[in-house]
Amino acid sequence: MGEMIKKTAQDVVERMAFVQHLIDDVKALEFLLEKGLFEDDIVRIGAEQELCLIDKDYRPYGVNLKLLEAINEDHFTTELASYNIEINLDPFELKGDCFSRVEHQLRDLLQLAAKNASTLDAKILLAGILPTISKKEVGLDYLTPIPRYFALNEMLRTYKGGDFNLKIRGVDELFLKHDSVMFEACNTSFQLHLQIPSHDFVQSYNWAQAIAGPVLSVCCNSPMLMGRELWKETRIALFQQSLDTRKTASALRNQTPRVGFGDQWEKGSVAEIFKQDISKHRILLTKPIKENSLEKLNNGEIPKLPALCLHNGTVYRWNRACYGVGGGKPHLRIENRYIPSGPSVLDEMANFAFWIGLMKGRPKQFDDMSSQMDFKEAKTNFIKAARSGKETLFSWCGESYSSKKLILNKLLPIAYKGLHRCGIDDEDVERLLGIIEARTKGRTGEQWQVANLRTLKTRYKTDKSLVLLTKKMVENQANHLPIHEWEDIHLEKVKRKPQLVKELMTTHLIKLNEDDYLSMAKAIMEWNGIHHIPVEDDNGELTGLLTWSYLNSLENQYSFESTLVAEVMIKEVKTISPESEVSIALEAMKKDEIGCLPVVIDNTMVGILSKTDFS
Repeated sequence: MGEMIKKTAQDVVERMAFVQHLIDDVKALEFLLEKGLFEDDIVRIGAEQELCLIDKDYRPYGVNLKLLEAINEDHFTTELASYNIEINLDPFELKGDCFSRVEHQLRDLLQLAAKNASTLDAKILLAGILPTISKKEVGLDYLTPIPRYFALNEMLRTYKGGDFNLKIRGVDELFLKHDSVMFEACNTSFQLHLQIPSHDFVQSYNWAQAIAGPVLSVCCNSPMLMGRELWKETRIALFQQSLDTRKTASALRNQTPRVGFGDQWEKGSVAEIFKQDISKHRILLTKPIKENSLEKLNNGEIPKLPALCLHNGTVYRWNRACYGVGGGKPHLRIENRYIPSGPSVLDEMANFAFWIGLMKGRPKQFDDMSSQMDFKEAKTNFIKAARSGKETLFSWCGESYSSKKLILNKLLPIAYKGLHRCGIDDEDVERLLGIIEARTKGRTGEQWQVANLRTLKTRYKTDKSLVLLTKKMVENQANHLPIHEWEDIHLEKVKRKPQLVKELMTTHLIKLNEDDYLSMAKAIMEWNGIHHIPVEDDNGELTGLLTWSYLNSLENQYSFESTLVAEVMIKEVKTISPESEVSIALEAMKKDEIGCLPVVIDNTMVGILSKTDFS
């Protein structure tokens, strides 16, 4: 999420100065390009690993600051949510055993994180979206208490002009209104970096856009959020909507989202990409900048372009152009932001090698992407891949291909050629691209998650199924096997008693409204074989309850055809929180001699717990 920034763009004096620095940074970038001062004679790769922190019950655990203090290592940093951290890996020159070196460093740092996490009764997990995240963990109480995160949330809400709306349709649907950017924190990725020669940047960028859909289709690992099966890579929709500052307008107009794929094939130089993003997206964050980039150039120094880099960090292209300085030399990178975290380190390294191989193996005819493919074809491929994963039917250069056929017959051969061209060790090439081939023929992370969640839900309620799924993911990751070799969950081996109410409660609710008639109430209870039915008002708040025995006792006193539910319902209703322990719920039901407990958050029902749920 960038560096330490304490102020927002509302500071007028600082904003004015920042805008001028931003303009000067672009001029400085153009000068560097014109004079050929970029480090173009070497290629490096790098990566950022985001990961989840979970407690002994496999739920989000907000201890990232304590963990980072315990680790005390420069490769680690915070993330937006207090149950996430990030590992910034070292850059390695693209040659020989570089992928093995990246893998060894990543494993060592993950082991260090896991060792220190255990002292806090925490575990770490690689997952595109942690299955056990609930509405509770996307509240501001779980925002990492660092000024830049509060500043970002404040500015995004200000520009949005209100709450964020989340609407994602898949097998299930998720419709929510939320008052912060914390839904973005549900996303956990494995971000890839590739250094690109300045003279080839736009051609490489357009190729990166073209291959994004097919690459994503075989890497999907985020099929659900809050127990709903949504997109195969739900992160794509979730990230865009959670940071979408566009306002609804009465006039029809095109507005570019801050998170997106782009609108066209790029032309010119990398400077044109940055200019577009500055032109289309308002400044969110500013900071004091002491030295002018143009003055540094005049003094023979290489500027870091701090204003440009800060603004670029608040525009979330799925393939993002990046500028950096290392060893006194400027360089350009493409950051691949669409790859999810997990399912295993081996899978991540295979994804890394596949993408790098494709990037470096680009066939000559794709130097001019507009001659090979319409941009909207590539954009459609990306959206379809996020929705359908490995089941996607792609349009590639005017022809239709299944994901499997396109990857095995077209893209893997390019990736092999690209890695060999860079002098990557044959053993790593065969090992890592072999995993991509096996996964293409077998199962992806999202397919494993969906299949096993559906198995669990044949016996258990949704929340407990999500806990058990997460537990199995932790166990499988510890075995260091790629996803196509992961063991499935066997119900006969599951041994875990439910701890919290939300693990037992029924979430598919049948409810009455206050203005329904008793005749309807009785019919609904008969049709569905239920003995308790909650009553809500027009605002969706719990206001009462009807039970089968109570309803029967009213038959001689009221006309069911003309009596409203609100006239006779039980208004003093005992309720419980989904976070309460099961033992507390059972004790309350016995004490008050009641057969059910509506489960509520802020007087809104999210479930119901009855005696039959304990059997």
